[in-house]
Amino acid sequence: MFSVAERFVSINGEAAHVGELAAFIRFRGCNLCCSYCDTRWANSPDAPAVDMTAGELTEWVLSTGVRNVTLTGGEPLLQPEIHTLTDALISRGIRVEIETNGSVSVEKLARRELRPVLTLDYKLPSSGMEQYMLTENYSFLGCHDTVKFVVGSHEDLERAARIIGRYKLAEKCHVYLSPVFGSIEPADIVDFMTEHSMNGVRIQLQLHKFIWEPERRGV
Repeated sequence: MFSVAERFVSINGEAAHVGELAAFIRFRGCNLCCSYCDTRWANSPDAPAVDMTAGELTEWVLSTGVRNVTLTGGEPLLQPEIHTLTDALISRGIRVEIETNGSVSVEKLARRELRPVLTLDYKLPSSGMEQYMLTENYSFLGCHDTVKFVVGSHEDLERAARIIGRYKLAEKCHVYLSPVFGSIEPADIVDFMTEHSMNGVRIQLQLHKFIWEPERRGV
């Protein structure tokens, strides 16, 4: 069974398929507590949720007519049987993307024959959670995967540049710098990228927060 906090159809607001329709499944529970978290309401063990099976979730996705699925949270990799859901969806021709906070191993999913797309966060200093980052995950990433750095300060930018360079992330996967909404000007990120010749790195704004109210759920 999966603890589902919400499910809805909207556009992908971030990562490589930004702007495309996706069916979102948000799971309850997270092992981190980032300073800027915008889904804290879904993170606690007693947050409202509905228990659903992999079969029920797969049938719901198929009923939407949408062929992209984003599994998010919370932290979706805390769901013990997440591979049963990804296998069920991918075997039905669905593209599956998992948004994970970067603190849980992706090795088993990355090695599966029916492999989902992985979007990993790297939690920078302003998040308060950097010590939990599992950089061993980067050895399992490929050209369809993403590492996203949510940036709230100039210190965050400096740290992101060091991590991108140290692990040669721009050579193996998509890399995005995304501003903490309301905390740093996107223009400052572009200036930093220019000053540091950050080739292969993109700035990305959270598109859904510009289309709808930033705190709105279900979009």
